[in-house]
This record gives sequence, structure tokens and C-alpha cells, in this order.
Amino acid sequence: MLNLELDKNKHILITGGAGFIGSNLCEALLKNRNKVTCLDNFATGKRENLAPLLNYPKFKLIEGDIRNLDDCHKACEGVDYILHQAALGSVPRSINDPITSNDVNVSGFLNMLVAARDAKVKRFVYAASSSTYGDSTNMPKVEDSIGKPLSPYAITKYVNELYADVFSKTYAIETIGLRYFNVFGRKQDPDGAYAAVIPKFVMQLMKHESPVINGDGSFSRDFTYIDNVIQMNVLAMVTDNQEALNTVYNTAFGERTDLNELTQLLKEYLSEFDSEIKNIKNTYGPTRAGDVPHSLASIDKAKELLGYDPKFDIKSGLKEAVQWYWENLK
Repeated sequence: MLNLELDKNKHILITGGAGFIGSNLCEALLKNRNKVTCLDNFATGKRENLAPLLNYPKFKLIEGDIRNLDDCHKACEGVDYILHQAALGSVPRSINDPITSNDVNVSGFLNMLVAARDAKVKRFVYAASSSTYGDSTNMPKVEDSIGKPLSPYAITKYVNELYADVFSKTYAIETIGLRYFNVFGRKQDPDGAYAAVIPKFVMQLMKHESPVINGDGSFSRDFTYIDNVIQMNVLAMVTDNQEALNTVYNTAFGERTDLNELTQLLKEYLSEFDSEIKNIKNTYGPTRAGDVPHSLASIDKAKELLGYDPKFDIKSGLKEAVQWYWENLK
């Protein structure tokens, strides 16, 4: 487990705490002996992600919705820090249903900011997104240079950054946004129409099915293992560097892997458990609307201002993730 270097007396609210990233944050902080409150409506979060945590005396679950301001106020009572993970993810989902994505990601975000302000929470750390870079072709992606959004989801996450900036200036709330780049790891859902590529491909390969790659496999991403993301969230909470506050950071490893390379690595690591997997052929389909061809983060700002030092590259992270999926989902 990570060395969190976080005061054990601090009370942390994690919205979306039953989700993939949220539940990993809950677990890490509870193991650090912090008091943790989870707010989730279970629209996309899973109760089984929280089942091992219910026995912790310092864990509290509030079943509520960030679209309901009363639920947000209730969750913020007595809280020192907020890690706001609650959102409706997925570019395709937002294209299919932009209204609900906006309601959750913008109205819900604003509710949480208001509740945090009213409760005088010390710091509001929130999940931003690499989708904010939009049509920018700059590589690597640097925080102060973005393009135009390519999806409703990207718009909502950019609006979050604008609201956080206004609240920090208007109400003196400390905010930090973390632009996540393709996070993967244990507890990530492999099922459903909007499943992320790594767990989806892992499940297809374990079933001896061909993974379906959108496009020719040349699109690339800065895949980021969950433990790197936990490190960033904790650093954002504990930093006393005033220059590090009220801004956004890329949360990534700083290397990119294309989908053909990714699939090859998954076959290699899964074949250690089932040798037939290495011979499964890929299937190629059309590119998805709103997809950015390439994504690579500069993590210099996070290293300089937060002391970020990611431990897991794509290979070491995939090995951990593949073993977890094999042990838990086979």
C-alpha cells in the first residue's frame, strides 16, 4: 500500500466513492486510518466495490445524488477535504445523452462547490479530464494550452475547471483539478456499453474473443495506473505550497501507448495464465465520434509543484491489473 503521509485525523469526503477511482481512494484512505465518507447514488458505482470497506469503523456511506443540493450539504458536514470523483464519464455516453451528462457533471459539480463553500471545507480536489484538450494537436499536452472541446463530456469537464477557478477567486475556496489521462486498474468495470478499453479487452481475451479496436490501432493514449492517481489526489490534499493551489494538473505517467501495442501487451500478460490467449487475432472497426487521435501528458507541472513521482508505467500497471482481473473476474 502507498505511503500516503496524510494526517490520520482528517475527514475526507469522496463523491462517487463506489466507482472505480472513488472506491480505490476510499480503500487507500481507510487503510491510512482516515475518516472517510462516501457519497454515491449507484448510477454507475457498484456496491460490491464498497463491500470490503463497510467493516471499517471510520467509514460512512451516504446514498445520495450530487444533483440534490441537500444531499451535498449533508455529505459535507464536518469534512476537511473533498475528493470529487462523481460524474457521468464516457465521451460516447455524452454524445448519446448530453442532457444527463450536463446535469450530473455541471449542475452536480456546482452543487458540490456550493456545499463545500457553506461547510467551509479546507480544500476541494476534483477529477478533471484530458478530454479538455479537445482538438489541440500539441504534444505533449501542457496545462495552459487547450483546444476546442470535441464532445459534450469534454465541455462539462472544462466548465468544472471554470467554476472551480471562479469559486477560488470569489469565495476563497482552495481548489485543485486533476486532469485524468485514461486511468486503469483494479475494480474498473469491464461490462456495459461504455466500458473503458483495458478492462473491456481483458474480458474479451479471457473469453477467447477478439478485442475490437476502433480504427487501425494507431490511436494512442497516456494510460495511467490507479496507484499513480491515488498519489496525485493525496498530494493535492496535503500540499502547503500556495503556488500549487487553485489550478489544474495533468494526472498521467507521461508516456503514450497505441492500441495495437496495448493489445499485444495484454495478450502477453494474460497468456501467462492461459497460453491460448496469445494467438487471438484483433478485430478492427470504425473510429468513434469525438475520439482524440493521440494523447500524451506533460507531468512537469505536477512534479515541480506537488512533488508527483508516478511509480507505475504502462507495463508494470498492466501486470498488476491483469492479475487482479484474472483472480477476481475469471
